[in-house]
Amino acid sequence: MPFIQTGFPGLLIFEPVMFRDSRGYFLESYNERTCQAEGVNIRFVQDNQAQSSYGVIRGLHYQLEPHAQTKFIRVLSGVILDVVLDIRVGSPTYGKTFSLELSAENNKQLLVPHGFAHGYSVLSEKAEVFYKCDQFYNKDAEAGIQFNDPALDIDWKIPVDKRIISEKDLHHPGFANCKNNFVFNG
Repeated sequence: MPFIQTGFPGLLIFEPVMFRDSRGYFLESYNERTCQAEGVNIRFVQDNQAQSSYGVIRGLHYQLEPHAQTKFIRVLSGVILDVVLDIRVGSPTYGKTFSLELSAENNKQLLVPHGFAHGYSVLSEKAEVFYKCDQFYNKDAEAGIQFNDPALDIDWKIPVDKRIISEKDLHHPGFANCKNNFVFNG
């Protein structure tokens, strides 16, 4: 079974089967049939790719309903610490964070459903991150949460003096004051 439960409803780790030989390796990073066999029925409409240097922290980002995005995240090169925050009111994991190292070496992927704020920090010299989305980008629905909100106590594994953060990400509200229209539906 390639999908692993995380203890957060709907948040799944995907570990593709890798075939190695003297030429290198082969893996299926996405297969609709494999996903459907596991009960993951998502139609992806947009692919995004970003390259960042060591110390970059992106997030915590999300889009409000009805433009919320499920993201299927993988790393093409380097290592990141992927971090999500459950913001679905009524969820058993509401207000809790989950983090996982994703890398080109471990080939793990994270399926992040609607109702999670998402971010990552770059732990290697550089990293390329690729992710599929089930909704198109919508600037008017864009929202975020302060990456260093003391109430969340996220360890981004980057020393404070080495952090590189966009101006926009420096000004997101804390979790207690964020825009939120997500309700957990079991």
